Amino acid sequence: MNELPLLSLVTFLPVASILLLLSAEAAAAFGGVRLWPGLWRVTGLVSALLTFALSWLLWAGYDPTRVEFQFVEHAAWIPDLGIHYYAGIDGVSLLLILLTTALVPIVMIASWKEVTHSLPSWVFFLLLLETGMVGTFAALNLFQFYLFWELMLVPMAFVIGIWGGPRRIHAAVKFFLFTLVGSLLMLVAILVVVDLHERQFGAMTFDLVALPGSGGRALLDTVIPVAGAPWWQTQGWLFGAFALAFAIKIPLVPLHTWLPDAHVEAPTAGSVLLAAVLLKMGAYGFVRLALPLFPLASAELVPVFFGLALVGILYGALVAMVQTDVKKLVAYSSVAHLGFVVLGIFALNVEGLEGGILQMVNHGLSTGALFLLVGMLYERRHSREISEFGGIAKPMPVFAALFVIVVMSSIGVPMLNGFVGEFLILLGAFEVSPAVGATATLGVVLAAAAMLWMTRRVLFGPVEKPENRGLIDLDWRERGVLVVLLIPILWIGIHPETFLKRLHPSVLELLRVMEERAAATPEGAAGPESAGTAALWWPPEREAGG
Repeated sequence: MNELPLLSLVTFLPVASILLLLSAEAAAAFGGVRLWPGLWRVTGLVSALLTFALSWLLWAGYDPTRVEFQFVEHAAWIPDLGIHYYAGIDGVSLLLILLTTALVPIVMIASWKEVTHSLPSWVFFLLLLETGMVGTFAALNLFQFYLFWELMLVPMAFVIGIWGGPRRIHAAVKFFLFTLVGSLLMLVAILVVVDLHERQFGAMTFDLVALPGSGGRALLDTVIPVAGAPWWQTQGWLFGAFALAFAIKIPLVPLHTWLPDAHVEAPTAGSVLLAAVLLKMGAYGFVRLALPLFPLASAELVPVFFGLALVGILYGALVAMVQTDVKKLVAYSSVAHLGFVVLGIFALNVEGLEGGILQMVNHGLSTGALFLLVGMLYERRHSREISEFGGIAKPMPVFAALFVIVVMSSIGVPMLNGFVGEFLILLGAFEVSPAVGATATLGVVLAAAAMLWMTRRVLFGPVEKPENRGLIDLDWRERGVLVVLLIPILWIGIHPETFLKRLHPSVLELLRVMEERAAATPEGAAGPESAGTAALWWPPEREAGG
């Protein structure tokens, strides 16, 4: 336990800033005074920058040699129901929190000129969204996790619905309904797991892990049967309920149909945060909840998720190839990249899991930068059609140089961040199934072809459109936000150990917990024969630590 509630400060500082601004608005209205119009924007940016600075203290104080959760905070909330405020981070959540807190001030600066109406509402929803995202990554109580998980839906739906494109209402409603349906099924599954825990230990709790030093029992101590119980209490069905919520959020094909609409209609800042952070919630949910709670079901369904991942990789790359809208092309390439994340996670080995988790961060950086670049281009031409461009590297050389670097990062060129994640994922996949690894490699080639084809048509060749000859290159504000993103893109590509050493203990601990819980389950305790097809997909090298 830490004397300074640093994790709570990072989580709730954005909301505290909202309350401060609302109080100032109310006081000004009561006194008949009009506040400075830019107060919300400036205060929101200062709050986001301060939150990012505090998150660096998490990074600096995190001990990468420890496997337990760190910066743990615990307080009674509704103790009779086992509901507590319980927060803590491991290497996985540390990286994703840092990604989140870095991107919020970046998108605020990037949208400085793009968003000109309803500024208080804009800042309100971005800061509320930041609290929801950080709170989800930090939550160790499932009731708290669910509240933050649902909290994210509201501000993002408003961001799309108010500041989005012509079909923004349709996209916002579709996004909200898709994710809400999966969330409700997850809530039912959470309640069933809590009920099983109460029956086994005589006490109700929503805590995922026991508070350090308490000696208590938490949900990860619950034995969830594979068979011999009502169907709705078995690992297969409970895992399915969690998996549906997470698969929608990722999204996995065929649950992806809300994503292109949301990306295309969202404003630039909304697209960046949606791609970089919100889509990662699904993959994070698998790592944090579904795999450790239901290890035998997870292992048995590896072939299914390998298949879905490969479909997503190939489908996303092929559909991206035929897009005429740059933003929609980037959106479909995200489907392919997130297929790689799922492939790495369900390899269920150290290399695959570390690669999948690192690729969450990589995708957030590279795709976030791509959406920023597309937004900057749209501000100048008010078009995203590939046919409307060509040769813009001549009037916009700085834009072209940064665009090419980010595209190289996205397609996994060595010495850039995308290569590290994809290499580890493919290595993990080949250990489990060479055929799956080879098929995924084909997806790398197809995704690269789609991105390079788009880059050639947009940046190079003759300037055929008169409107493109007078395009103004990036200003210092735009260059600044992109350079900030290029720093981790290059750093991860050159020295990935900085990040992997923080992931490694957490990944080993996840695999240890899965093995321990699988052995404690009656159907898994008798050996591989009783675990069915799960034994075929349970990599034996994990017993030696990977």
